[in-house]
Amino acid sequence: MRFNQNALPLCKNLFHHSSASSVVIILCILFSVVSYTSAFASPTKRVHITTWKSIQFDLKSTARSRDVGSRTIDFQKCCVLSESEVAPLVRLKKGSEKREKIINLFGIWTIFVTIITCPFWAIAMSTLDTYCKANPDFDPDRSLYDKTGKIWSRTWLALTNSYPSFSGDFERLKYDVSEYGSVLYVANHASWLDIPVLCTVLNPVFKFIAKGELKDVPCIGNQLIGGKHVLIDRDDRRSQLRTFKEGVKWLNNGMSLMAFPEGKRSPDGRLMEFKKGIFSMAIKSNVPIVPISISNTHAIMPANALFPVQSGEGKLHVHVHSPITVDGKDESELEELVRSSLLSKLPLDQQTYTPEKVSA
Repeated sequence: MRFNQNALPLCKNLFHHSSASSVVIILCILFSVVSYTSAFASPTKRVHITTWKSIQFDLKSTARSRDVGSRTIDFQKCCVLSESEVAPLVRLKKGSEKREKIINLFGIWTIFVTIITCPFWAIAMSTLDTYCKANPDFDPDRSLYDKTGKIWSRTWLALTNSYPSFSGDFERLKYDVSEYGSVLYVANHASWLDIPVLCTVLNPVFKFIAKGELKDVPCIGNQLIGGKHVLIDRDDRRSQLRTFKEGVKWLNNGMSLMAFPEGKRSPDGRLMEFKKGIFSMAIKSNVPIVPISISNTHAIMPANALFPVQSGEGKLHVHVHSPITVDGKDESELEELVRSSLLSKLPLDQQTYTPEKVSA
C-alpha cells in the first residue's frame, strides 16, 4: 500500500514551512483514534494508550503494563488447532509452488482490522519520509519513523485480541539504548506474527535484519526501506557480506539489531538449526546477545494460513532472557548458549527433538 503520489508535493510544501513538532502532532492525530479504540478491544487487559508524550519520546510503559504477574503460560499445552477447529472458509493457491493458504472467520476479522489500520500507518510513514528527505538532520536514524510501525503493531494486536504477555528481563527494554549500549537481539522465528509481537516489547530503537523479498510487501516493505533496516538475500554471497558489514556498522554506532538466527520461519514452530554469521556480528562489535523466546505464534498464524486463524489471548508470550556476553566465546559456543536459552522458555511443541531425546 503506497501513499497517494499526488499528495506528496502538498505535504512537502506544508512541512517545509513547519517545525518538527508538526510531524509529531499529525502522527498523534492519525494514531490517537485507532489507539484509543484499541483500549476497548480487550477489556480484561491493560492496553497501552498512545499519548502525545509516548509519540514524542519513548513508549516505555507498555512492557510494564504487560508483565505476566500472577498469570502463567502453560508450556505443556499445545495451542495448535486442528483443521476442523480452524474451519477454513477460503482456500487459495499462492506462490510459484501453488501452496495452499487458508482463511477462516477469525482471519476475515483480521483482514478487516488490517484494512482499517494500515492506511493510518502508510500515511504516517509517507508524511515522515517526505519531511525527513526535506530535512536530513531530522530523525537521522529513523527512530520516529520506526515508531509508526511499533504503534501499528500494538494497535493491530490489541484489536485482534492477540496482545502477548511478557516475562523475564524485559525491564531493560523500557530504556533507551544509551542506558545499556547496543545489543544483538535474537529470537526464534515461527510465524509472520513474530515481527509485530517483537515490536510490542522492543521499545529502544533497533534495526531488523530481514530477508530482502519483504521489501515488496505493502507497508512492511515501506517500513523496512524507509527505516533503513538491514535487508539480506541469503542466496547471494555478496549480499550476505554486505549485510554483515552493515550490521557491524550499526552495532558500532550504538544501534541495536534484531535477527532471527534460523534465517527463515519454522514450518511447524519447532526451533531449527541456526544460520552462520549472525553471532559473528556480536563478536566483531563486542556487544552482548539478548535471546528472546516467542511462544505460540505458529499456532495463531500457522504456515498454511494467509491471516491468523485464532485469537492470541492467553497464548502469545514473550520471554526476554538475560544478556549473553561474547567475551572469550566463539560462534559455536554462543550458538549453543542462545539455543539453550530460547528452548528453556518455549512450549513443548516448539522444542527441538534430537534422536537422543526421542530414545530417552
